[in-house]
Amino acid sequence: MTIRTLLTFFLVATLAACGGGREAPAPKQVELPRYSGVLSTKQAKQLFGAKAAGSAQSPAPYGSYSKGCLAGGAQLPETGPTWQAMRLGRNRNWAHPETIDFIQDLSRKAARQPGWNGIYVGDMSQPRGGPMLTGHRSHQSGLDADIWLRPADNLNLSRQAREDISSISLRRANGAYTNDKWTRQHHEILKAAASDPRVARIFIFPGAKVRMCNDEKGDRAWLRKIRPWWGHHYHFHVRLACPPGARGCVDQSPPPAGDGCDDAQRWVNNILNPPPPDPDAPPPKPRRELTMADLPQQCASVLSAR
Repeated sequence: MTIRTLLTFFLVATLAACGGGREAPAPKQVELPRYSGVLSTKQAKQLFGAKAAGSAQSPAPYGSYSKGCLAGGAQLPETGPTWQAMRLGRNRNWAHPETIDFIQDLSRKAARQPGWNGIYVGDMSQPRGGPMLTGHRSHQSGLDADIWLRPADNLNLSRQAREDISSISLRRANGAYTNDKWTRQHHEILKAAASDPRVARIFIFPGAKVRMCNDEKGDRAWLRKIRPWWGHHYHFHVRLACPPGARGCVDQSPPPAGDGCDDAQRWVNNILNPPPPDPDAPPPKPRRELTMADLPQQCASVLSAR
């Protein structure tokens, strides 16, 4: 199959996917742009974003968290006994089945915390993973999930309420400290998530990591997986390792040895006392946009599968 034929196939498939279940009109002849044999990033985002359901393939994450896709994605049910999926209009409550299982396990543990009936689940992945039209650069292989930091005290929210309600921020002083909404329950839920052997790392704002380092008096091994990162004060971001036997899945390098508390404290120190800018530092280069050629070859079959 030539590249031009493949482009035409993808374009027709996208138009059909956008038909909303109605009989699609006969496709018009469209002059395809020339991209030297690859699709532009914009087209890749549109193709993945247009897919309303996972592919009828065996579950498999391909590539890395920020350059990948997901075959055989599973959908987290919108509401369960101990969770609710939020922002349903985004259709990002899809993931590898292992991620779905992890979310459900964590929600049951969260429901045992005072004031929590479970968890509110934010963005996971698109039905077939891949680059998103907006937002995240990661969440592409079905192994990432955002968990809201707002206590899930009401698990009977309507679809509209889930669009309107917001999470809560737990940071103070631009992330150097936690604010008065931080509770011991947050500590315990993050600890439960990090203690799951399937989890590779968890991202949260630096002040929260330092707070947990100061408060933890028992086993500290789980703290290694908690990594400080900008933002992440309305939710924490869980990243699972590649499931056993997932050929074609690329793991992130493991975090450095130790509990990572000194590193988190350096983040906080730099927030409170920012180092002076380096006058000799070159200006940052614009981030190069991804093309389909940057993604694993399997992603073409993920897009074209039923």
